[in-house]
Amino acid sequence: MRKLLLPSLIVAATLLILVKLFYLQVVDDSYKLKSENNAIKIVYEYPERGYIYDRNGKLLVANQPSYDLMVIPREIKNLDTLEFCKLLDITKQDFDRILKKAINHSPRLPSPFLTQLNRKDFAAFQEKIGKFKGFEIQKRSLRDYQVAVGANIFGYITQVNQAIIDNNPYYRSGDLIGKQGVEQEYEELLRGQKGVKYYQRDKFNRIIGPYKNGIYDTIAKQGEDITLSIDIELQKYGEALMANKRGGIVAIEPKTGEILALISAPSYDPALLVGRQRSRNYTKLYNDSIAMPLFDRGLLAEYPPGSPFKILTALIGLQEEVIDEQTTFFCRRGFSYGNRFMRCHDSGGFSLNAGMYSSCNTYFANVYKKTIEKYPKPSQGVDAWSSHLKSFGLGDYMGYDLPPGKRGKVPTTKLYDKYYSAGGWRSTTIISNAIGQGEILTTPIQLCNVMAAVANQGYYYTPHVIKKIQHYDIDAKFTTKHQTTIDQQYFPPVINGLFDVYNKGTASRLQVEGIEICGKTGTAENFTKIDGKRVQLTDHSIFVAFAPKDDPKIAIAVFVENGYWGARIAGPISSLMIEKYLKGTITRTDLEKRMFESSLEKEYAKVISGEPFSINK
Repeated sequence: MRKLLLPSLIVAATLLILVKLFYLQVVDDSYKLKSENNAIKIVYEYPERGYIYDRNGKLLVANQPSYDLMVIPREIKNLDTLEFCKLLDITKQDFDRILKKAINHSPRLPSPFLTQLNRKDFAAFQEKIGKFKGFEIQKRSLRDYQVAVGANIFGYITQVNQAIIDNNPYYRSGDLIGKQGVEQEYEELLRGQKGVKYYQRDKFNRIIGPYKNGIYDTIAKQGEDITLSIDIELQKYGEALMANKRGGIVAIEPKTGEILALISAPSYDPALLVGRQRSRNYTKLYNDSIAMPLFDRGLLAEYPPGSPFKILTALIGLQEEVIDEQTTFFCRRGFSYGNRFMRCHDSGGFSLNAGMYSSCNTYFANVYKKTIEKYPKPSQGVDAWSSHLKSFGLGDYMGYDLPPGKRGKVPTTKLYDKYYSAGGWRSTTIISNAIGQGEILTTPIQLCNVMAAVANQGYYYTPHVIKKIQHYDIDAKFTTKHQTTIDQQYFPPVINGLFDVYNKGTASRLQVEGIEICGKTGTAENFTKIDGKRVQLTDHSIFVAFAPKDDPKIAIAVFVENGYWGARIAGPISSLMIEKYLKGTITRTDLEKRMFESSLEKEYAKVISGEPFSINK
């Protein structure tokens, strides 16, 4: 029996190989499509990308026809190079460089020679294409922006590189792919599905008809349309208000987590990254290392949150039961700790409400100190405090549906044990955390999300820009409620304090008739290194708010770099955007005029000019 085992295995293996060969060579012709490229011409049909709309159905991004000039190097014959270059407005050096690159890619397969020709360029070339053997036109579509704002939201379209081709079999040389913004995040839905047609060639390389009567041909499928949560009119207004300023604005609908506006200033017209000038324009934007228009400050910029962080200091103090609404601390123009002094602009006794609308540093320093010292060890207090902050989404990626992001920073025991020797620090060592300075960093979208959670009295939804996808449901993570560690009962007294910020506090001059706004001004110290030295620059202007008080429909966070103090720049912008969204018109034309006319360009120039900065004391 054993003697028959080996011969049997050999016979079985031979039969399997023969069956597989028969299947590949006779039954399955698809492999011949790859092996007979000399006899088969493959033509791809590129679909239109899906359209993009705003939350109100306004078309934001459509498509326009474009033409790529493709080259098959081995098929070039009797080419009049000078005429060819003159027709396409390129140099002989350009021609040689591009052709060499195409040969290196593949002498017998088409690769892009010149991309994104417009109708005029295409028409001029089309008339004489018969003279230029080895060249053909590949029709594609490019983005056609209906608005000149929202570039950081949309992203852009660019050619795939070799790394993408190697890692994703869908893409071929010359294909386009979404980069940044929703174009990247929803690429697989927006791009659609390419169609392909196979043609049989004769021995003279002429097409004689469809290969196998077209049984392998497929039809292009247009990309899915998507609807964004963005209100494009609010986006336009916010970008206009931020003219000649730098910073980020995020507005969210609290009940859903839908992002209403996502503004990064300075920005640029998304149309700059379309067409043959795309590469040149991108390089110019990329090399602007001062204004950094490609840097999305709403998502990527990490700032000290300043006084808006006092909202969290109060909520954590209430939850930890180290204070109640009536707990009062006395302020004598500041808070003394050891041989140091945290200055404050107030004096007298302050409870929660007065501490909030007056933004008393002494009040919140005491709340923070009592929170940390509630526990036997400062390390335990800091860890409990950090845990509360993280429940609001701080110190981590938000999980929103846009590619870039920063975690911000929530300090922990591990951090302080590294800075100081273990056990060598206590609550007063890190007291600046109480007022949003210290080691805390937040992004504008994180701070806006905090305000959404406060508006909802304890919960939030992951911020997102997608509202609807044609034929698909949006990701379930955007409809999942996240609960903070703060009980609902502690939010109303804090909200009342935020409401009084507008009634009798630091934002009393920013009221909008008919809208009950809850907000908090903020001023954050701003440092940088110039010639290796740590230099204090003009403070950042920060403001957070939500409205209406009893039925919040919008939460907003505004960061304006070098904007002096919260009520000077960020506060008016917040009030104006809230009124714009809720009313559609502006009654505070005095604020609007001031914001449109205000410019911080002189402040930004001081880094280069060496003029002194305005330090708010």
